[in-house]
Amino acid sequence: MITALQAGDVTAYEQLVSTHLQPINRYIRRMLGYQANETDDLTQEVFLKLWHKSSQFNPDKAILTTWLHQLARNLCIDHFRRNKNWHLLDSEGAEPVAESETEPDSLLGSVRSAEHIQAAIQSLPERQRSALILCHYQGLSNKQAADILDTSVEALESLLSRARSNLKQRLAVTST
Repeated sequence: MITALQAGDVTAYEQLVSTHLQPINRYIRRMLGYQANETDDLTQEVFLKLWHKSSQFNPDKAILTTWLHQLARNLCIDHFRRNKNWHLLDSEGAEPVAESETEPDSLLGSVRSAEHIQAAIQSLPERQRSALILCHYQGLSNKQAADILDTSVEALESLLSRARSNLKQRLAVTST
């Protein structure tokens, strides 16, 4: 499929976008703290890079999903650098709540809990946040996440351990 894309096949591009759009969008959304406008813009930029820079992809060095996540991560880092006063979590930062929860108190508790978790994740250093999101939310293997972060698997496991420890501390503080 990537060979067809590199030859300019629009159908191959559309299929790759269809396959990878949602996971890349979810990763960026979690990295940015659910800011929809920026998420959509950065997701679009990832897929524009896929189209324009597909010749730079080397299947001997990485799988496509890893390369796309690397592009997305780099765009997120650039976004963070451009927006030094950027707020970590906006008022719409909560995950959607299941429709079956109809009690107002239950809905409010779920939203507050999701907001606290998201705020705690957003407060982690970027590499810890990336490691956590890539492995836990994106479901990538430690090897794939290590490749995206350009580090060893051992270093990634250390990042994950520190991320979980820091997250646990931050959540303990907000729940007291």
